[in-house]
Amino acid sequence: MRLGIDVGGTNTDVVLLEGTTIRATCKSPTTPDITSGIRDGIEKLLSTSSTRDVDAVVIGTTHFINAVTQAKHLARTASIRLATPPQTLMPLTDWPEPLAAACNAGTYVVRGGTQFDGRPLHDLDEPTLREIAQEIRRHGTRHIAISGTFSPLDPAAEERTAQILLEEIPEASSTVSHEIGRIGLLGRENAAILNESLRPLAGSVASAFTDILDGLDLSAPIFITGNDGTLMTLGQVEKYPIFAIGSGPTNSMRGAAALCGLAAHDAAVVIDIGGTTTDIGLLRAGFTRESTVSVDLGGVRSNFRMPDVASLAIGGGSIVDVSTGLVGPASVGYRLTSDALVFGGSTLTFTDIAVRAGFAQIGDVDAVRNVPRQLVERALAYVRDKVNALIEQTKMTDAQTVISVVGGGAPLIAPLIAGATEVPTEPGSANAVGAAMAMAGGEVDRIESLAGTGRDDVLIRARVDARDRAVAAGADPATVRIIDEEDIPLSHLPGGTAIRVRVRAVGDMQLKGALL
Repeated sequence: MRLGIDVGGTNTDVVLLEGTTIRATCKSPTTPDITSGIRDGIEKLLSTSSTRDVDAVVIGTTHFINAVTQAKHLARTASIRLATPPQTLMPLTDWPEPLAAACNAGTYVVRGGTQFDGRPLHDLDEPTLREIAQEIRRHGTRHIAISGTFSPLDPAAEERTAQILLEEIPEASSTVSHEIGRIGLLGRENAAILNESLRPLAGSVASAFTDILDGLDLSAPIFITGNDGTLMTLGQVEKYPIFAIGSGPTNSMRGAAALCGLAAHDAAVVIDIGGTTTDIGLLRAGFTRESTVSVDLGGVRSNFRMPDVASLAIGGGSIVDVSTGLVGPASVGYRLTSDALVFGGSTLTFTDIAVRAGFAQIGDVDAVRNVPRQLVERALAYVRDKVNALIEQTKMTDAQTVISVVGGGAPLIAPLIAGATEVPTEPGSANAVGAAMAMAGGEVDRIESLAGTGRDDVLIRARVDARDRAVAAGADPATVRIIDEEDIPLSHLPGGTAIRVRVRAVGDMQLKGALL
């Protein structure tokens, strides 16, 4: 059995899953420090369960996205770019000032880098690099992000830079951008800087999770869910925390696929309604569609793997303006059970509106009987228009698409959604179920030349490599399958024979013998 945990802005959900069968669930308020809320949730669930025989604990956490959006708990990081100096746009250009101040420990450009076809742009200027390393060391900086032009094609320059930095600053930690992002220097560089800035926090989070299980006398291995719905070991998260920064929506989408049997559908829209936000995404073959454009993290454009999920600041805890009927963006969050009218509080929330409208029987119904009907109608119309407009933007075609509504707030908003065809009996468990059912995965994203070879041969090699990476991540080879692939001609590049190839593979995690 697996213990699945998902931390939301309002609640922390825990589910005990045997195969695809839910054995027990519980919901507890998310705490400001997150970790104690996870401990409380596990203790609460285990106290109601007849078994403690858990094969794995899988956690989807908001530690990392909170750190970026709040510009807190981040390590100051030096950024080294391998390119042609001088550069017009230096590292951290256009970052929000609070986030830049929290992360910036100096920016440097060193002659080096790679051309579009993998050939060196310049020989790496090692003497200058060693001088920069000594300057970084004098400043007391111990975190460094390294990015080079077209480094995903040939990472040699970045790897040599990391080696030199280790020689000059043995105690330093570094992130190389070719392991983080895709083609596109600025977005990949931004992702590398954020990743390195998050690494000390990731170490603390990993230790805290281990301590929680030790304190509860659970010996099961711990995994963290990644942005793409696959599993990460604690060691992987400590090295690549950026890959776990947006797993919350993915967990809900994957959980909806399991609870509603959506995997067989070609496409399905999933709406996850929480206490603070509503997330809407498209599932294909049971997996979230991946974003093909740069993603925004705390105002920083990055280009690493993230789900293509749109969000509205509307949820069960959203505060309703009593004069206009507008809902959100402010929310009472985890204080819903103390601040909402139906729970004896003094703040009008959308939960109160839904109860007044008869959508749900929650708390003290009499507490909202005096809410004006006109105000209720305005609030409902506002939410109906916002959510349905975003659904139409998410759908791939105008044809009939399966629409699934999940999340703790599903009963509050589902009646407002046109065409909602799938609402599971336990919609509030979807996020934790998705975490528990996460799989091991591997991805290939690179530029290839068709000169002297064919498109089919290039795709075959990419599929093999993606499968191998999934197995290396712990997938059972017998279950690995390709879930997404594309090849895009890059006719604008010299030679006219270049294509970008992306292939994703997933498989069931081998808990016995996996790299834990």
